[in-house]
Amino acid sequence: MIELSNLVAGKIALVLDQKDNVAVALVDLVAGDCCVVTDDTGKKSEVSVTEDVHFGHKIALTDLGQDSIVYKYGEEIGRMKVPIQKGAWIHNHNMYCQRGMK
Repeated sequence: MIELSNLVAGKIALVLDQKDNVAVALVDLVAGDCCVVTDDTGKKSEVSVTEDVHFGHKIALTDLGQDSIVYKYGEEIGRMKVPIQKGAWIHNHNMYCQRGMK
């Protein structure tokens, strides 16, 4: 667990559904930031951000392997092209969607 003293004030993200394995950055985040993540029940946890993540983009809440399903809004929104670690930025550079490939 990350010590609260290491948290950067205002660095927050939101989990939209209990099934989600990503959080949405509510501010721009910089690699090394410790981010407070609030889930849909109000429970808070911390994630150390491993890459810069822009407002509105996704952060991995767990390690994800290649072809792992990415859940947002409680729904599958794509799969990982490559494995990533918890705290990494998820976007179209490392995620694909089967719907768009058909």
